[in-house]
Formats: sequence, C-alpha cells, structure tokens
Amino acid sequence: MKKKVVLAGGTGFIGKYFEEKFNDLGYEVKIISRKSPHITWDNNAGIIEAMENAEILINLAGKSVDCRYNTKNKEEILKSRTETTQILGNALLECENPPPLWVNSSTATIYRHAEDRPMSEERGEIGSGFSVEVAKEWEKSFFAFQLPKTRQTALRIAIVLGGNGGVMTPFKNLVKFGLGGVQGSGNQKFSWIHIEDLFSIILFLKEKEELSGVFNCSSPHPITNREFMDHLRKAMNKKVGLSSPKWMLEIGASLIRTETELILKSRWVIPERLEREGYKFKFNKIEAALQQILYGSN
Repeated sequence: MKKKVVLAGGTGFIGKYFEEKFNDLGYEVKIISRKSPHITWDNNAGIIEAMENAEILINLAGKSVDCRYNTKNKEEILKSRTETTQILGNALLECENPPPLWVNSSTATIYRHAEDRPMSEERGEIGSGFSVEVAKEWEKSFFAFQLPKTRQTALRIAIVLGGNGGVMTPFKNLVKFGLGGVQGSGNQKFSWIHIEDLFSIILFLKEKEELSGVFNCSSPHPITNREFMDHLRKAMNKKVGLSSPKWMLEIGASLIRTETELILKSRWVIPERLEREGYKFKFNKIEAALQQILYGSN
C-alpha cells in the first residue's frame, strides 16, 4: 500500500511545496481545502477516509493575515484556524487507524515584540494584541484534544522564505524598484526559515517519535530588518534602496489593504528545542538561503 499524507489547507505557498516534496518521496497526498477537486471541510466522511492509515496529518489551514484587521477579517482569521483544527481533531477521534503524527501550524508571532532578547519555547514571553490572541486560541484548540494514538506537535513558524511566492515576492519587488531600504527603524528582528528546512523539520519530527508539544521553526540566526534588506539588495545586485519610515508604511499598508505589523513587529525567535534534539538546519544563514531562493544554488 502506498504511503499516505494528509495536507489540510494544502493549496497555498507552503502546501504546494509540501505536496511536491511528498510526491517526490512516493507519498499519496490527500488535500483538504475549501474548494473542489479537493476534499472539502464539510465532507466529514471524506476527511476521516483520507486520514485512515495515513502517516502524517499536517494542518496549514488559515486565512492569510495579509489583510486589514477589520472586524470581518479578524473573525475570519480566527475561525479559519480554530474551526479547521477542531474539525480535524474530531475526525481523528473517529478514525480506526489515525495517523501517528498530527503537525499543526502555529506562528512565531505568539511572542511579544522583542528587541532585547531572543524568545525560546521555554523562556519566550507571550505577547498581547490581536495576532497573539489568534495564536493562543489556535494552540488552545489544538492541544484541547487528547488523542490516544496520535502525537501532536505545534510549529511556531517564523517568516517562511521560498522561491515561488510567499513574502519573497513583495520584498523582491521593493528591491527591484529601488525601494529596498530599511522599513521603519530597521532594528526590528526578522526571524525567518527557509521552506526546505520547514519541510525537513516535519520529517525529523516524524522520525523522533518521543517528541511532542511546541517547536519554534526559525533559523538559529535571526537578523534585523536592516540586515535582511542589505543582504537582499546585495544578492539582487542593487546598490541603492530607499528606506520607508513608519508613516509611509502606514499609508502604503492602507492602500494595499494590509497591516504594518507584518513588517514592523520585532520577531526574535530561536529554535532551541529543535537544535537541542539534534536537528541540523540546511539554511541557517540568510546569505545561503537567498542564494538558493534567487538562483537555485545550494
């Protein structure tokens, strides 16, 4: 019988990458999504059938936070995370042979704005505000399930960098059009992870059957916004980049219907647990990550 993996919310930037990688490894990939031809969220029998005898369930579902935080969007951002998590947990309870590992997305944004020290799983301080509340509720809905046959891990994922989409597209455009200077003060920390490492972490957790709970998924070498933009300009051979002060970002964010928090929050997150357990990052420095993303070189 072919190995099987279930990707919930598997149609976005990360999901498409994971689907391709799992296909390359010989897995049958079942995708749960809002739209056909995939298994839809209201198809409980289909979800249970997909999960039966699968090796891993990976939940990436959730409305993009790249939007204005008005009341409607806030409700959708929260519901799209907690409700999908609850649907999956309930379906797992109905499975005869559920996957032995359930990996649920969370976010490194759960920690406070930090310019003074890095946040680890054990010593990190949970922040406040809308994004943090979403992250807390998301994890709460996940860990509310007591699953006798399934191990649960929540990944507090930093900003994911990869070649086909995600945040690299707007950042590359800024540099291309001469606007690749610092955003805001430039001192805010930019915690990041290469998409290939994110995939490898899931395979690592699959093999390490004694591990469960929360893991920070971020490179061990976070940088400042200023350093990130410097490296990106250098990698793209652009000498000059105009900076964007906070007031300009506020105007721009309003025009493109997003929030400045996505750029201005200082996320200083380190993957203490993963490193302690022996995970070795392929892309631990930003220079190598950008070279691979922009030019395909490892």
